[in-house]
Amino acid sequence: MFNRWTGWKYSQRYFEMLDKRKTLPVWKKKFQFLQYLHDNQTVILVGETGSGKSTQIPQFVLEADFLEKHSMVACTQPNRVAAMSVSRRVAEEMDVTIGEEVGYIIQFEDCSSPKTILKYLTDCMLLREAMADPLLERYKVIILDKAHERTLATDVLFGYLIEVLRNRPDLKLVIMSATLEVEKFQGWFNGAPLMKVPGRLHPVEIFYTVDPERDYLEAAIRTVVQIHLYQPPGDILVFLTGEEEVENACRKITKEICNLGDQVGPIKVFPLYSTLSPAMQQEIFQPAPAPLNEDGPPVRKIVVSTNIAETSLTIDGIVYVIDPGFSEQYVYNPRIRAESVLVSPISKSSAHQRSRCAGRTQTGKCFRLYPERSFNNDLQPQSYPEILRLNLATTVLTLKKLGIDDFVHSFLDPPAPETLMRALEVLNYLGALDDDGNLTKLGEIMSEFPLDPQMSKMLVVSAEFNCSNEILSISAMLSVPNCFVRPREAKTAADEAKAHFGHIDGDHLTLLNVYHAYKQNNEDPSWCFDNFINQRALKAADNVRQQLVRIMARFNLKLCSSDFNSPDYYVNIRKALLSGYFTQVAHLERTGHYLTMKDNQVVHLHPSNCLDHKPEWVIYNENVLTSKNFIRTVTDIPGDWLIDIAPHYYDLSNFPSCEAKRVLKRLYRDTKNRK
Repeated sequence: MFNRWTGWKYSQRYFEMLDKRKTLPVWKKKFQFLQYLHDNQTVILVGETGSGKSTQIPQFVLEADFLEKHSMVACTQPNRVAAMSVSRRVAEEMDVTIGEEVGYIIQFEDCSSPKTILKYLTDCMLLREAMADPLLERYKVIILDKAHERTLATDVLFGYLIEVLRNRPDLKLVIMSATLEVEKFQGWFNGAPLMKVPGRLHPVEIFYTVDPERDYLEAAIRTVVQIHLYQPPGDILVFLTGEEEVENACRKITKEICNLGDQVGPIKVFPLYSTLSPAMQQEIFQPAPAPLNEDGPPVRKIVVSTNIAETSLTIDGIVYVIDPGFSEQYVYNPRIRAESVLVSPISKSSAHQRSRCAGRTQTGKCFRLYPERSFNNDLQPQSYPEILRLNLATTVLTLKKLGIDDFVHSFLDPPAPETLMRALEVLNYLGALDDDGNLTKLGEIMSEFPLDPQMSKMLVVSAEFNCSNEILSISAMLSVPNCFVRPREAKTAADEAKAHFGHIDGDHLTLLNVYHAYKQNNEDPSWCFDNFINQRALKAADNVRQQLVRIMARFNLKLCSSDFNSPDYYVNIRKALLSGYFTQVAHLERTGHYLTMKDNQVVHLHPSNCLDHKPEWVIYNENVLTSKNFIRTVTDIPGDWLIDIAPHYYDLSNFPSCEAKRVLKRLYRDTKNRK
């Protein structure tokens, strides 16, 4: 039997996987779904976790010949991990090579080809494609998967695709979700028909604690050890909040169980979070390794994950789920322009999704580390969508590029007016929007970069300061996870290694030093290890830089560098940085603390900064509210540059009567006297 996609014979593996596919609940609904799709332009499909929606529905569409020559099926995912893992699984099931007939596109990584007919991509990447192809004409069917996660880009797509469907009667849209506010979505999509798919779940027994846990991390580790000691074989999934917490828990679990010696069987612990390398992500989906001795106890697999494992991934073999009831959320405060990383209680729908991860292959157990009364009385029914809690500057720029001016009625849940006004204000100051709110030529170029508007502006104008190569490297380093590794057992050595790269003017130039040293040492992994540098982050930065170079070339933006030996080399780089981040400046007060300009907020330099002094003026990359209001990734600048580079922003008429105005008046006076 020949593979219709490749012309080669199907492998034995294909038929083995086909038998498994036929047991999935969604397979029984195949012909009903195709009939729905044939009769309607939009279909809403709600299916239990593990029913096979993400892998099977796109294949059903392909097999039904909805496509024409040179057209494709797009299936969006809320994050990069899901896009990569699901596409690889589907490529296996179709018996094709990943990147050929089945591919994926995520930010800064394109694994597709001219032969691709099924493309998995993050929802933000589909939006970027819409900028170049407003009617998305290359696609005949678009599938929005995991719509209930309500990412910012997904909500924008809900509004945008309504308009595309009106202009393209031949386009089909499928909305897929595990849990959904059905009536709300049907109303938004003009009464689209709803199809339900049951899950393939075994019963899951739920256990609660009697009282709230004081330390949910320690409680989770203790529960893992108890399960491993006293429960029958079966893999464990632990939900925690962030990357650092996940890695910390993995170390502690391994140590605790090693201390038990021969009285327990062997374990294999895997971390899981969004920035994990693709190779390490794939290890999670493999069965638990075989025991070292034939007669020995089976190896138990323990996966410690952020909430990415709730619905984005299906990990077979999980029997026990540990749910502390928290997740990490980013919340933007438009009044102080600060982003908080909050560890917040999850919603009831999230708790439900987490429990469903158990019992995929047999009867499961979910251990909720909070009382049942907390679940019933304290948890919100649904998670708040990102559009209600994130900075909208990038989203507004994207919408303007797509030709959408109605920011209120284009969303399922309209964003807060104050957040919208802040976004419009900063885009106007950056020159991306004119005073009438129209997109400028500069704004059109900025929108093409998959970066925040400040960084895009910095890149576009960097050639004017003769340092676009250096700004490209800094932008790439800012777009990947922290490159500095600081193990608990070697903090002093790691700090000494970091100090070797430190630049007197601040963190941005320190990152540039790291990147240059990495390239000068031929990207040597052992050099990275010796210097406590995360090689994975540097490789990612190199990839990001190459893609940014291609965008720069597309708009004929000059690539150039100042003479390294020139006294203006670092001056030019700092001026280019300020050209993008002039709205993010803080001034050192007499009291010893910093005050942000315009918003008058007391902030502190983040402890990770590499400055050995307190400059009078700094620009910063992030304003993060944790235990204190911290500004992170900072660089020293002279105050008079504010007047030279951003006079429209630092005009005294823009500032109310406050401390910032007093400081600015003195700055204008001193600058005038010097001249």
